[in-house]
Amino acid sequence: MSWRKITFIVVALIVLLGGSAALSELFVSMKPEPMKKPELTLKRSVKAEKVVYSDIVSPLTVQGRAVSGSEVVLVAEAAGKIEPGTLRLRKGTMFKKGQLLAEIYKDEVELALKARKSSFMSTMISLLPDIKVDFPEVLPVYEDFFRKIDLNKSLPELPEVKNEKLKIFLASRGVFNEYFGIQQDEKKLSRHSLYAPFDGTFTQINYEVGAYVNTGAQIGRMIRTDNVEIEVPVANGDSKWIKVGDKVDVYDNDSDGIKQGTVVRKSNFIDEATQSRSIFVEVQSSPSDELLTGEYKVVDFPGHKIMHSMEIPRNAVFNSNVVYAIVDGQLKKREINILKTNETTLIFNGIEAGTKIVVEPLINVKENTPVNILGEEPVQQQGKGSAKSNKEQA
Repeated sequence: MSWRKITFIVVALIVLLGGSAALSELFVSMKPEPMKKPELTLKRSVKAEKVVYSDIVSPLTVQGRAVSGSEVVLVAEAAGKIEPGTLRLRKGTMFKKGQLLAEIYKDEVELALKARKSSFMSTMISLLPDIKVDFPEVLPVYEDFFRKIDLNKSLPELPEVKNEKLKIFLASRGVFNEYFGIQQDEKKLSRHSLYAPFDGTFTQINYEVGAYVNTGAQIGRMIRTDNVEIEVPVANGDSKWIKVGDKVDVYDNDSDGIKQGTVVRKSNFIDEATQSRSIFVEVQSSPSDELLTGEYKVVDFPGHKIMHSMEIPRNAVFNSNVVYAIVDGQLKKREINILKTNETTLIFNGIEAGTKIVVEPLINVKENTPVNILGEEPVQQQGKGSAKSNKEQA
């Protein structure tokens, strides 16, 4: 192939490509320009409410555990062998107030006390003739005192002495020393018998009948069963809305078997671990519907009136006490004064009434962001040029 033919082919290709490009530009320039839509500013719609203050009563529901009104350690006040009382020393054994729980061996102490009382009776017999001669006016009183002395019972009350000479006479014969010495031995003897201080049950037994114990030994533990309380841990901030004497409802988690209770006391210290304050609720237990120590119960506290306040969802608050207010269509941060925090809501004041605040959580927003209030969005209207273009296209 000659160079002339090659040159002709190259020139022809260049002319062909150039013509195609020119025709393409011509066709593009003949196409009508598309209509430009008016730019719209999109605003986020948020849920908001107007601040309106009122008086709110906010109840409080908290779970607590039943505890005995009294828990006592049964301690031996004398040394000796444990002898049986009117019941068995076993864990879970129930007893009534005043019932003899057990005795510490006391025969020797009892005999020694009787011997001392007998000696005191001899002393009084020897004094009666002298009293008859020197103090005849009080003779009937001391004769009656002597007749009341019983070896198996406590000493009767010693007659009051108003006459100084009689007082000196009795003291010189050792009457006062002997009388109060016997009363001291009677106290020692009483410590050998262990009586129930209340209706209750044993929760722990360390020594059984037949065991030898020393003074101060812990025989067992017992709790009161006729007076059961519910200890309810309440956040310190919420405890101020609970008052001693408040009537409450007590029930299981399934809301079955509601009992009535009364707030009887509030602890004046805070638990370090939970930062809560213990509220004690007294509940009367009946044989048909027992409240057992260790049970967990739900307690409804009625709450007290919170003046000039408003309630909003907790998740609408950020940074502890900040909410978004809507001012001139923009978000503005406002601090609130939180009065009470509930499980899903909180009660507050501190913002001017009538202010519109956001009552839902907002994500990825900043202050001064333009927003619309949900349900109050402005209606979007199309411009005249847009309507005209649509008509031409039709």
